[in-house]
Amino acid sequence: MEKEKVITLIDAFKDFKEEKNIDRPVMMQVLKDVFLTQIAKTFGSADNFDVIVNVDKGTCEIYQNFDVVEEVENPYAEITLDQIREDGGDADDYEVGDQYSKIFPLSAFGRRGILNIRQNLQGRIMDIEKAGVFKKYSEKVGELFYGEIYQNWAKEVLILDEDGNELHIPKSEQIPGERFKKGDSVKAIIKSVEMKNNTTPYIVLSRVSDEFLERLFEQEVPEIADGLITVKKVVRVPGERAKVAVESYDDRIDPIGACIGVKGGRILGIVRELRNENIDVIQWSQNPKLLIQRALNPGIVSYIEMGENPDDKVKVFMQPDQVSKGIGRKGVNIELAGKLVGRDIEVYRELPKGEDDDEEDVLLSEFSDVIDQWVIDRLESIGCDTAKSVLAFSQEDIAKRADLEDETVEEIFRILKAEFED
Repeated sequence: MEKEKVITLIDAFKDFKEEKNIDRPVMMQVLKDVFLTQIAKTFGSADNFDVIVNVDKGTCEIYQNFDVVEEVENPYAEITLDQIREDGGDADDYEVGDQYSKIFPLSAFGRRGILNIRQNLQGRIMDIEKAGVFKKYSEKVGELFYGEIYQNWAKEVLILDEDGNELHIPKSEQIPGERFKKGDSVKAIIKSVEMKNNTTPYIVLSRVSDEFLERLFEQEVPEIADGLITVKKVVRVPGERAKVAVESYDDRIDPIGACIGVKGGRILGIVRELRNENIDVIQWSQNPKLLIQRALNPGIVSYIEMGENPDDKVKVFMQPDQVSKGIGRKGVNIELAGKLVGRDIEVYRELPKGEDDDEEDVLLSEFSDVIDQWVIDRLESIGCDTAKSVLAFSQEDIAKRADLEDETVEEIFRILKAEFED
């Protein structure tokens, strides 16, 4: 009966091992640990026990070792020659000081002990499985993942891999506006893996990271995968716009043309994957001014002033009709350009020479006593550094571009208009 119970435990573990691909040495060690743990719990110590596991045969034998003594003080670790005879052993083969071993019956654990062994075994197996999943996906962070939506919830999307492991795309890692339904195929990057509540690996996928777009380019553009073209930097405002700076190591290869493809064939596939996100492919340059000019496209830059300190803001001057192009919708274009070069960029209007209004205009800084400085900073960041440059736009445009409340913009217009009325 005891042997049957042991084999049942071994067989259960053996099946799980084959299903979850647990290494044989690990499996044997887990079995030993589980039995030794229960022995120590039952008898106070497992020092005089040996557990021999043969997974291939599906057997497990437990031996209890006794020191041969004249008088027993610890019945779990000591035995006399007379007790050896009662146990069926040949006492003539032993003398005091020797060690006597015999098979330990599983029934000695009792029903509760056997139940504890099974539960402990299952727990250890689950821990091994979780550790395996954690290791597997930790090594794949930064790689593309293809899957099918298993469940769509308000705060995240759940995906199951081929082994039934759960992967999550939180709402914050989804492209704004995209919608999923059960059964949809999805592509994302493995962003992170962590042990949530120290129990289950929580695998996070992302579709909004800059690295996701970089992996898509590597997938769609063979020259990038082959190392002929390198992606120097990627910046995104997910769902709005992205800028990808590329460089070719072969003068015969046009990096921009290769990324866009014939009739836009390559870039269109990426744009569709990103739910029609606008993508600007830019030729990389070590010259920061040239890179800024390219990054602010379609706006045309007149000239640039860069401070010697890397923390200084970059001042970009553009003709009035180019300012809105350089800043872009909701300020996205200038924001991405700043991220690309790693500097804050401010756009200023360059008025044509001889324009009479120049002398009549007033710098916004002159209104710091009646307009909060943070509001002035916000206006300057969208290229409005003078009163007239603000009034040249509608209140709705200023509110949207500078991300200001309608009431705030209304008050600004009242103050600025009063200056010229006076």
